Amino acid sequence: MPASHPLEKALQSSDPYQAVRAELAALRHQVTGVRGCVIAGVDGLLILHDTENGPEPHDIAALAAGAHGISRTCGAALNQGTFQEVTIRNQGGYLAVYAVGELALLAVIGDSGLNIARLHLEARPVTSRLAGLLRIQTVEPSGYFG
Repeated sequence: MPASHPLEKALQSSDPYQAVRAELAALRHQVTGVRGCVIAGVDGLLILHDTENGPEPHDIAALAAGAHGISRTCGAALNQGTFQEVTIRNQGGYLAVYAVGELALLAVIGDSGLNIARLHLEARPVTSRLAGLLRIQTVEPSGYFG
């Protein structure tokens, strides 16, 4: 990663959340069509966001929690395991919600030109890095907290 990369600069900063903000900004800049990113608790409370004009970040956090809840219920009913991600496509764009550990969510708002496959490729590794940066515990398959 070049020294001028926003994530590299953020890791050298004294702000503990600057690296998290840099991950969100990088995702928004790397994937055409991403209009904003929000990190929320599974309870729907806003943690951090990288959004410009558009929906209120608190509303996105609440919507992400709702999408997580219905998806988690589906996973349990179908015996498919824990929640990983859900994508909602509407006429004018997308809402993609990814698990960040067991306690947080990454919600990505995209316009109708969003390449959702590219978003998935870029966002999945971001969630692991975010969990580490936020020090969010993940549940091992055995149920042991690591």
